[in-house]
Amino acid sequence: MSRKAMEAKKSAPRVQPDSMRLDKYLKVSRIIKRRSVANDACSTGHITVNGKEAKPGTDVRVGDVLGVRFGEKYTEYEVLSIGEHALKQDAADMYRVKA
Repeated sequence: MSRKAMEAKKSAPRVQPDSMRLDKYLKVSRIIKRRSVANDACSTGHITVNGKEAKPGTDVRVGDVLGVRFGEKYTEYEVLSIGEHALKQDAADMYRVKA
């Protein structure tokens, strides 16, 4: 690869995706700490997207409502943003807990 091509690739602005796999979103947003745990939770019916049971590969978009059930605890999250990576302190800005 030429030097110009490498510099162009380096300086190209990153485009935020408009959707992401559910298991990856749960991990990146730190709603669930590990992707393997998020994958298991989705596969066993503990996660819903807009009121429907969701599989790990379900696409999540801004505005979707995620329902997470662990034992007796049920929490809903509204998706505010999607990004490939998030720093720990910025992860909570990716969603809003619905009351």
